[in-house]
Amino acid sequence: MRAMVYRGDGPALRLEERPVPEPGAGEVLVRVSACGVCRTDLHVVDGDLTEPRLPVVPGHEVVGRVAAVGAGVERLSEGERVGIPWLGWTCGTCRYCRSERENLCPDALFTGYTRDGGYGDYGDYCIADERYCLPIGGERSDVEAAPLLCAGLIGYRALTMAGDAERLGLYGFGAAAHIIAQVARAQGRRVFAFARPGDDAAMRFARTLGAEWAGPSDESPPEELDAALIFAPVGALVPAGLRAIAPGGTVVCAGIHMSEIPAFPYELLWRERRLVSVANLTRRDGEEFLALAARTEIRMHVEPRPLAGANTALDRLRSGRLQGAAVLTMDESP
Repeated sequence: MRAMVYRGDGPALRLEERPVPEPGAGEVLVRVSACGVCRTDLHVVDGDLTEPRLPVVPGHEVVGRVAAVGAGVERLSEGERVGIPWLGWTCGTCRYCRSERENLCPDALFTGYTRDGGYGDYGDYCIADERYCLPIGGERSDVEAAPLLCAGLIGYRALTMAGDAERLGLYGFGAAAHIIAQVARAQGRRVFAFARPGDDAAMRFARTLGAEWAGPSDESPPEELDAALIFAPVGALVPAGLRAIAPGGTVVCAGIHMSEIPAFPYELLWRERRLVSVANLTRRDGEEFLALAARTEIRMHVEPRPLAGANTALDRLRSGRLQGAAVLTMDESP
C-alpha cells in the first residue's frame, strides 16, 4: 500500500510504499476510503505538537470499512463502516479511565500522532483498536462523514461545556464551527460568528449557516454572549472572549494547541466567568454526537482532494484559504 508519511524533517509529507499491516488481538484492519484534514494534523507537521511517534502517517478523521479482524474482536465485523477518531487507545485502568474521563488518560495513544492514521492511497489500510472505532450509519457519504470525527466531535464536546448557553460566540469559523453552528441553531441557540479581520468570505459563510451576526474577531458582538467557543489557535482570543461574555458565562478553548495567552486584568474573569479547555474526546462523546448528527440536518461543506493533494490541503488550511473542511479521498468514487 501507499501512505503519506511525516518524518519530522519538514512540513511536507512524503508518499511512501508500506506493507499492508495485520491486526493484532483486539484490533481491526480498516480499508480507508476517506480521511479529513484537520488542524491538529497541521500542528503535527508544523512541529507545534512535539512528541509524535516518527515516522507517522497523519490523519484521524478516518472513514472506511473493516477488512479483517484480530483475535478477540467481538464488537465489529468485516464490511462494517466505521470511523477512527483522534483518541485511539487508553489504558483502561488509571483513575481517569475508571471515572469515565478516558480523554485524560496519561498513557493514551492518538491516531495520526502516536499511532498511524488514515492518510493513505487507494487500497490503503489502517490498524485500529476495535474499542475506539465508531460505527457510522446513515446515508452520509464517506467524504461527508469524515469531518464529523474530529471537527464535529471536538466542536460537540466544546458545545456541551458551554452548558445551556443561548447566545453563543464562535471564534474561528472553520471546519468545527461550520458544523457546530448548525447544531446550535437546531437546538434553538443564537449564533454569533467571529473570523479573522478582513476575511469577509468566512463571515458571509457563517451567515449562510445561521449566524445572526458575523464580524471580525477584534470587534465586540452587538450584545453580551453567554459562552464563547474558541476554535482558532490564537491566544489573544481568550481575553477577547472574556470581554464578550456576560457574568456567569464560559469561554471554552477547543483546540489542542494555542499561541501564548496574553496577560489580562482579573476584572475580565471576575463575576464567575469561567475559562475551560477541551482535551481530546471520549467514546461516549462519539456515540452521542454521531447519533445527534444523524438526526440533525447538517450541510457539510467539504473540499475533496486526492491523496496527492494532502500537502496542498494542509497549505490551504495553514493560510486560512479553506472554507469548511478538506477531505482526502482514496479512490475516484468517494
